[in-house]
Amino acid sequence: MTGVCPNQQIEAMIKRGEISAAVPVLPAQVQPASLDLRLGTVAYRVRASFLAGEGNSVSDRLGEFEMHRIDITDGAVLEKGCVYLVPLMESLSLPEGMSAVANAKSSTGRLDLLTRTITDGGTEFDRVLAGYSGPLYAEICPRSFSVLVRPGMRLNQIRFRQGQAVLSDADLAALHAETPLVDGPAVIQDGLGFSVDLRLPNTDLVGYRAKPHTGVIDLDRIGAYDPLEYWEEVRTRDGRIILDPGAFYILVSREAVHIPPMYAAEMAPYLAMVGEFRVHYAGFFDPGFGHAAAGGEGSRGVLEVRCHEAPFVLEHGQVVGRLVYEKMSEMPTQLYGAGIASNYQGQGLKLSKHFKSPS
Repeated sequence: MTGVCPNQQIEAMIKRGEISAAVPVLPAQVQPASLDLRLGTVAYRVRASFLAGEGNSVSDRLGEFEMHRIDITDGAVLEKGCVYLVPLMESLSLPEGMSAVANAKSSTGRLDLLTRTITDGGTEFDRVLAGYSGPLYAEICPRSFSVLVRPGMRLNQIRFRQGQAVLSDADLAALHAETPLVDGPAVIQDGLGFSVDLRLPNTDLVGYRAKPHTGVIDLDRIGAYDPLEYWEEVRTRDGRIILDPGAFYILVSREAVHIPPMYAAEMAPYLAMVGEFRVHYAGFFDPGFGHAAAGGEGSRGVLEVRCHEAPFVLEHGQVVGRLVYEKMSEMPTQLYGAGIASNYQGQGLKLSKHFKSPS
């Protein structure tokens, strides 16, 4: 069956041993269109980010770059600005024709915690070739905040697909005509374009900027931290802000997004020519996100923005990214926000779940 594998197919893959783990996979790891991956018990501090490269194993390459190893069994701090490699609990034995793509989870991206998956023989981050058999590793680079991690934490997730599942622009336009994907005109070019909202109703607060010197964040503590100890408020009255090079921002899309139950989506960059900044770290949208079938009425996309090279003026309504829609191979038996713990259904401008709601 062509398309992205839904939760019931992922569960079947676990039963067949195509997804395996030394510690059994937990039901809570299985999402409507992806599987959460868990950290193992050791983190390797490495000199630099690296890929294994064709014909090489990650463990062999690790010998070239390892500085020291950290036992995280009882918890350990991964420090801001450092690069770590953590073997994951899960490994794969994919059938021929089935590939996978990984991405950081939403809460991971909102902490500016650069997390990418690498494999033996891999020549790209977050891409798992069809038929891959072997271990998985997470490369973790805290960019704004040092974090406390433990084994079993789920910082990234993986999505499995068979064949070509991406919708063409013509198919996307037809889907939007059938069931609106955004609450307004659809900008369709290599996916569904979305823009930044710098004129939020009844407030001049439009985003947050990470403070440069903060305390450690324990990733197991939910709703525990005062946002003002970690973030500066970004306010504007004229619908524009200036992004500072190297700074990290949380902003929100102008469009309310809908992901119908038979589809999934991934956030992708728009065009480098529109400005030297990056707008996505965590980019999976599950079936049912913002959709009426899962109790949603459209959900804004939270934008994780980092500016490069030079200060850049970002203006209200500027198109900054796109959603690439993919068809599911069959209808998921669970949807985002419908009977499962979904932190961001119906969201607007929102920090990660680790922070208290601003007063």
